Amino acid sequence: MTTEQGVGTLRSVVLDCPDPRALADFYGHLLGARVVSDEEDWVVLADASGRRIAFQTAPNYEPPEFPDTKGSQQIHFDVLVDDIEVAQPRALALGAELIQAQTDGAFRVYRDPVGHTFCLVWLPES
Repeated sequence: MTTEQGVGTLRSVVLDCPDPRALADFYGHLLGARVVSDEEDWVVLADASGRRIAFQTAPNYEPPEFPDTKGSQQIHFDVLVDDIEVAQPRALALGAELIQAQTDGAFRVYRDPVGHTFCLVWLPES
């Protein structure tokens, strides 16, 4: 197998939002990440492995639609959980909104407090 060297490495995933500190607080609690940079219009979280999510002010922010009639979510996070029945109430208490509970899969779709979609996913029992 041949491995190609990329042009660079992923530094951060960045989400537009109306209030970076508030959305960083939501995701910090959801993912167990901590703030590593906090500026007026830019907040960065990092988890224990160093993965980074940044939040930037978008003055004319409009949340994505889900489901989108045009068929595009743009981007979303899949958050792996051990037990959905424990994780869901915690996510809802943080401000998430359940928008689609799959009956035939191992994931549920939510909105964060400003409308970005994310999924709580779990591995099926063997």
